[in-house]
Amino acid sequence: MSKHHHKQSSRRKFLSRLGLGCAHVGAVSLLSGMTNMTVLNAAAKSNFSFVNNEPTGYKALVCILLAGGNDSFNMLTPRGNDEYNEYASVRTNLALEQNSLLPINPLNPDGKQYGLHPNLPKTQALFENENLAFVANVGALVRPTTLNDVKIGNKLPLGLYSHSDQQLHWQTSVPNDRSSLGWGGKLADIVRANNNNQDISMNISLDGVNLFQKGRTLSPYAITRKNNGSVLIKNFSDNSFYETLKREAVEDLVTNNYANVLEKALAKSFNKATGNSVTFDAALAAAGDVTTTFSGGSLSDKLKMVARTIKARDIFDVKRQTFFINAGGYDTHDEILDNHANLMRTLDDGLHSFNEAMIELGLEDQVTTFTMSDFGRKLISNGDGSDHAWGGHSLIMGGAVKGKRIYGAYPELYPGAPLDVGAGRILPTTSCDEYFSELALWFGVNHSQLVDIYPNIKNFYQPISNTQPIGFMAL
Repeated sequence: MSKHHHKQSSRRKFLSRLGLGCAHVGAVSLLSGMTNMTVLNAAAKSNFSFVNNEPTGYKALVCILLAGGNDSFNMLTPRGNDEYNEYASVRTNLALEQNSLLPINPLNPDGKQYGLHPNLPKTQALFENENLAFVANVGALVRPTTLNDVKIGNKLPLGLYSHSDQQLHWQTSVPNDRSSLGWGGKLADIVRANNNNQDISMNISLDGVNLFQKGRTLSPYAITRKNNGSVLIKNFSDNSFYETLKREAVEDLVTNNYANVLEKALAKSFNKATGNSVTFDAALAAAGDVTTTFSGGSLSDKLKMVARTIKARDIFDVKRQTFFINAGGYDTHDEILDNHANLMRTLDDGLHSFNEAMIELGLEDQVTTFTMSDFGRKLISNGDGSDHAWGGHSLIMGGAVKGKRIYGAYPELYPGAPLDVGAGRILPTTSCDEYFSELALWFGVNHSQLVDIYPNIKNFYQPISNTQPIGFMAL
């Protein structure tokens, strides 16, 4: 028996043990059947053109999705006696103790006093040191909206109060349509040509496929928070006998001269992914770890991997990157005080450590971290928790942030307040479009390009004005 035949036989046995069975082409056909749309979309995108904006140094955007709907009125809370009493009267058993709130001193006071959740002491320090700011009462809007618009259903976001729809709207910034493109992806389409290395997407995801980073030409490159980050078949680069056999078996699937164009495309895609994985691992290993201590846990681990990837930016030869993290657990219908307290502690630790890591790398002015969430939660208790609502508060962190400020308008919180659309749901007064446009301008797009990324932006802000939509970034 020839060595070649022995190798092929061994691969067939290995594939059989994996449950892939007989013909290699059959296995590839199965895989290509699951990825036909991705391959066809990639082919269709190849003719898309974009504007090449000239970058000034490295910049990164780090998006943290507080998935499930952050109860942000207990994250940033009225602390003055009159406003606190109104807050406590509507929140009842969900209200935090007034003396537990961590005081903050905004540089743009509105005559009221505010405090942070008691489990956000490091965030309090970031705010007071002008490295962090809040955007109050922000949400998905098609246009400036009144209570009467809500009453008659006039041009409201699709699927209002729905987890899936509202997460989609925050990631696409097109709440009047269920768009298949994310604003982070469209942003990357515009600036990606500034990266000399085009092999690995500038959009890095710590949580797999996401809509936020899906553009016309780019999709996210998924990594993990473990080891050196890359996602590939386990031990694929291991040179032991068993792992070598496994690698050869899989490679055999994708190196045949297939007649089917989709099978060819899949094989090419797999080979590229394999090469990118090895390259990614090698770059992180060459750059080395950050020395900043991260507290542990999922969010901190993910932020540490983001920091490690950013440290390797020169090895990757990139000027622009986006990162996406899904921080779940915010769907707090029950036991909200305890659950939200744990979430705030985790967020506090992660933000602090990541900020310290950026200082370590000398990149605190070049990396901006921001949060998004499905929606705020109802002010009114459901007994032990809070249900889906609308407007809420987001935070932005980084050296380029004009920190120690609360942007937008903090709403009055009492039953039947001017912005209460019913059941303690607060109507947003700042749109996601304005919030995200500010970040896009800092990242390097031109004012004239904002409409390409945020189709509804002109309903809230005129890009031709060359002013800032909100003003929280130092441009």
